[in-house]
Amino acid sequence: MSTAAKNLAVIQHTAAEYLGYIEEHLQGRGIRFRYFRPFTAGGRLPRPAEIVDGLVLLGGGPWGVVPGATCLPSLEPEMALVKAALADGVPVLGFGLGAQVLALAAGGSARAGALTFEVGVARRIVAHALGGWLPDRYPVVRYGRDAVALPEAAQVLARDERLRWALFQLGERAFGFAGHPGIKSAIIEDLIMEFAETPADTAAALHELRAVQTEIEAALAAVMAGLTQALRLMAVADVNEQSVKLDANG
Repeated sequence: MSTAAKNLAVIQHTAAEYLGYIEEHLQGRGIRFRYFRPFTAGGRLPRPAEIVDGLVLLGGGPWGVVPGATCLPSLEPEMALVKAALADGVPVLGFGLGAQVLALAAGGSARAGALTFEVGVARRIVAHALGGWLPDRYPVVRYGRDAVALPEAAQVLARDERLRWALFQLGERAFGFAGHPGIKSAIIEDLIMEFAETPADTAAALHELRAVQTEIEAALAAVMAGLTQALRLMAVADVNEQSVKLDANG
């Protein structure tokens, strides 16, 4: 059975952060993606007509969502895009800062917080999360500032060791991850070089990240299987994905 290829609009907030390991999973499934870079000279956000099959909002390094000097410059127009996508039932994925934008667009609130870089563990708290694909536990890498309280409509699917939300869902086709699920250590290294402001003790956190890189890749295989089905990015599930699900959840 053949279907037209899906197309995702991906908003970058920094030069360093991109889809990382997720690119390979999308390419392997024949899912296309296009980056939009509003922070560059001549760059812009996607127009509503360009958000065909889904919108992805990446992290933002030291940018935040609380008004002030560190607030993401494109926050307001991005929230408008997210609100329109949610109203139209268009899939939305947010990672880090992108998840904060998603939460705010849906009615959440934010408070200021320091820039941090943390490597921890998230634990699934909803058995059927991502159609049962979400691993029981998986690494979560947070790089960003500020804290967002989720809107009432959000369902928390996973929490970290401090009981903070690590993954939430809005409706059937929108998900926010506290950290980039396909992060590479090179992305963090480039973020540190891109901006003058960096979190404290980045060397120790980078060491922790490198130590769990294999676990991140393994968890992502299951996460992407669940996301592509939940977001209806593929008409037919990969015939090999059932074994991935078993490996992820035992």
